[in-house]
Amino acid sequence: MNNALPPADELVLVDRELARLDARRSQLLARRAWLLHVLHVPAAFPAPARATTGPVGDSTPRSAQNVLLTLGGVLLTIAALAFTLVSWGSMGIGGRAAVLAVVTSAALAVPVVLLRRGLGSTAEVVAALGLVLMVLDAYALHRVALPDTDGPAFAAVASAVLAGAWTAYGTALGGLRTPLPAAVVTAQLPLPLAVLAADGGPLALGWAALATAVVDLVVLLRARSAAVRGTAAVGTGVLGGWALLAGGGLSLSSPVPAGALLLACAAVALFVAVRAPRGGGWERVARAAVAASVVAGLAVTAAAGGVLRLALPGDWEVPGYVLCAVLLAAAPRTGTAAPRAVRTGLAGAGAGVLALGVLWALPPVPAALLGPLARTTPVWSGTHADRVLAGYPSTAPVVLLVAAAAFAVLPRLWSRCTALFLVWATLTALPLSLELPYVPTLALQLLTTATALALASRPGRLVRGLPAPGASDGEAAEQAAVAGDGNAPRWAGWGAVAAPAGSSGAVPPREVLGWSALGCGLVSAVGAVAVALDTRGATFAGLGVLLALFVAGAYFSEGARRTVAACAAVVVAAGLVSAAAATAELQGGHTALALLLVPAATALLGARLRRHPVALPVELTGAAVALLAVSTAATASRPAVLALVLALSGVIAAATAVRPERRPFASWTAGALFLLAAWVRLAVWDVTTPEAYTLPVTVPALMIGVLRRRRDPEASSWAAYGPGLAATLVPSLFAAWVDPDWQRPLLLGIAALVVTLLGARFRLQALLVLGGTVLALDGLHELAPYVVQAVGALPRWLPPALAGLLLLAVGATYEQRLRDARRLRERLGRMR
Repeated sequence: MNNALPPADELVLVDRELARLDARRSQLLARRAWLLHVLHVPAAFPAPARATTGPVGDSTPRSAQNVLLTLGGVLLTIAALAFTLVSWGSMGIGGRAAVLAVVTSAALAVPVVLLRRGLGSTAEVVAALGLVLMVLDAYALHRVALPDTDGPAFAAVASAVLAGAWTAYGTALGGLRTPLPAAVVTAQLPLPLAVLAADGGPLALGWAALATAVVDLVVLLRARSAAVRGTAAVGTGVLGGWALLAGGGLSLSSPVPAGALLLACAAVALFVAVRAPRGGGWERVARAAVAASVVAGLAVTAAAGGVLRLALPGDWEVPGYVLCAVLLAAAPRTGTAAPRAVRTGLAGAGAGVLALGVLWALPPVPAALLGPLARTTPVWSGTHADRVLAGYPSTAPVVLLVAAAAFAVLPRLWSRCTALFLVWATLTALPLSLELPYVPTLALQLLTTATALALASRPGRLVRGLPAPGASDGEAAEQAAVAGDGNAPRWAGWGAVAAPAGSSGAVPPREVLGWSALGCGLVSAVGAVAVALDTRGATFAGLGVLLALFVAGAYFSEGARRTVAACAAVVVAAGLVSAAAATAELQGGHTALALLLVPAATALLGARLRRHPVALPVELTGAAVALLAVSTAATASRPAVLALVLALSGVIAAATAVRPERRPFASWTAGALFLLAAWVRLAVWDVTTPEAYTLPVTVPALMIGVLRRRRDPEASSWAAYGPGLAATLVPSLFAAWVDPDWQRPLLLGIAALVVTLLGARFRLQALLVLGGTVLALDGLHELAPYVVQAVGALPRWLPPALAGLLLLAVGATYEQRLRDARRLRERLGRMR
């Protein structure tokens, strides 16, 4: 079979097409269910027959008719309540009995006649009134005939009698929809009320609720009416949840009796999972089975964990629950007898308990990382920071390690990432949980960093066992693709991460796991540095080890991870230089000079690597260190040191500009740094006439620019004349702004005007922009005092008014101004 695409790419396309077909099939099934519902509705509500004589039947419910009937039933119910509660005492025993017998019997008998005549809606309302009257009869019986009877006991018996009577009544009159659901609701009360009457405790109430939920479950499985099934389902969920919560709460104080209740709840939930109602489509059945299995798993875990609490010390209670959760999640994988939905639910319950245990065990991790940063003593004081969360249970790493082992055996990418994070969290939390001394703590932090970086450089060993698309759990080991250490991993399909739109393939799992390991390593490195700052020797040892680790990571890693490791090595090297400068007690300016060793080294490394992908990020990181050196020198007490740092930075940039691939940016950077260094040096020397130093540079620079333009007419005017003109115009502009005399501004304005005219004449962009900008700023400086005086002489309301008029004018001619700006930009762009 000839394929137009590689197998991995074609496999991805096949998976996408299958997913699209599954989605379309789900849409069609939903539409089919709706159509079946529409077709069956007329059968449940037949159209009324047309008759020329006699009353019009009400077998089809109309909205107005339903409103009237409902209001009538409500009014009759209110009247019955008022009669029972208010007028009952004014009648004798015989009258009371006669009223009860006549009214209740009539309310229950009339629906029979109404149903025979086809008046279904009216029969429903009258039957509902009869049910309410039966409740009132029971209340009246207790108040008059049996006043000394215990209230909960009488209520339990009465609810059982009413449930039975309503069941018989609803079964006899099959055309009524209210009695049977009402009987199911009333059947929820007898057992809990009987337990309350017998002064039973919470455990007995839990058993009563569970028994009632079992009865509801039987009704749910055997009933035909949708209303009855829905009511029974609600009762099963509410009372079963009550029993489960009661057992879970009691397992903390009475593990063995509560464990029996929890196991019974688990058995009922598993029965529901296996015998889930088959109505509503396969997806709804599967969801119900999974939910019931989750409940069963939680009940079993709570029961087993509660019993283990009797034999375990306090610190090991949570690990006991975690162990039960792991065993529960692993049990369904040992065989295939249980349905898939049941196995999924049990595994989900175990994973949920395991996740709660991990959340309990995680606080030592950020405390171990961030705690050393909250130091109250100076760096290198030898006094170690107080431990945060001191006294936290030492079993937290055990929980993390068990969870890591549980996730590691799952052949899924997300599980491997989770396992990797949990192993890292275990190593990070160990020093705090075990209260290790300072040296082992630092050593363990460095070991964690080394392990993470090693896994980041060779992540292929972490992805063994991931399944191919569609592989089952038993086939995972056979169908999993094994990633090698080369540059062409054979990963695609389910085990890979979907690539962004427009890309040509999927992201291999080894890349995901490699980045996860690298992130853990970087965080551990920060924590190790924070711990190492307590003593001088530990700082140098920690930074030295980290530098070696990141260099090794940059050497053995691949792709972007190599770049990140190399940049991290540059940052650690800068930290080592700073620590050495602090040890030598160098001042801020001399520390800045020492920091320049890092960008110099990165420039040399970039020259050796040339167009390697790592070269540019490493050089940029070195440039950031150079910027740090400049900012450090700027805070020094001697400005001359700042000039020296700027000049040396310019030397490094100029040396970088020798390389053709770095020349465009590095040359301008070098020129700017040299210019800044010259300005700072002139300021240090208190020079008031900078032109004496800048013109000797400007003249030969402009001559070189002219020669370059003759040899290369296509050369930019910025490259030919920009540095030379800026070397004089910019310092002179600064000097003119602080010069109180008029000679310098005048001469600068003339020079700028000449440069601007030359730029306009020969269409040179650099001359036009530089000259025009300096001319405008110089003129603004000269006109500023007069403008201030004029503004001071004007009324205060006039400047805002003029500004408003200006805005209106600009707004009115906005489109024209945009066109003018575009034309100006195009003209400047056409200049050299």
